[in-house]
Order: sequence, then structure tokens, then C-alpha cells
Amino acid sequence: MGSISFMARTKLQRCTECKAFGLGVKCKECGSKMEAAAALKFSPEDPQGARRRKRQDAGSEKWVKSLPSPRKDDDS
Repeated sequence: MGSISFMARTKLQRCTECKAFGLGVKCKECGSKMEAAAALKFSPEDPQGARRRKRQDAGSEKWVKSLPSPRKDDDS
């Protein structure tokens, strides 16, 4: 049996270019990169949430500044 050098986090993949679905890492239609078609599971009772927030230093000034902002501050 051959070795697998890449394992997707979900089986169903979607092409980043032509949006075709498949199971590989490369699109059979256009040859572009495939990405996971579905988001990772979310649970409100996230058992690792506190650990993850601590690792990301959530709440710190640096963390807050790294968040995307939908609007720009306007002085007018």
C-alpha cells in the first residue's frame, strides 16, 4: 500500500478557481488547488475554547488590533 503525503481535514473538497467539487487535492477540471468545502464543526460547549483563547492571547491589545474591521474610523 502506498503512503499518503496529504490528508484533507474533510473529504469533500471544492476548487478555488472553478468551484467544482471533488475528493483530491488538485481539481480534475482545471488543475487548481482544492480546499475544504465545509467549515469545521462548532460547538458552544467548546471543551478546548479556554485553552485556545489563552494560546491566542485573546483580549490583549495586540489580539484586538489583529481583528478585521468592517469600517474605517472617520474624523469628520
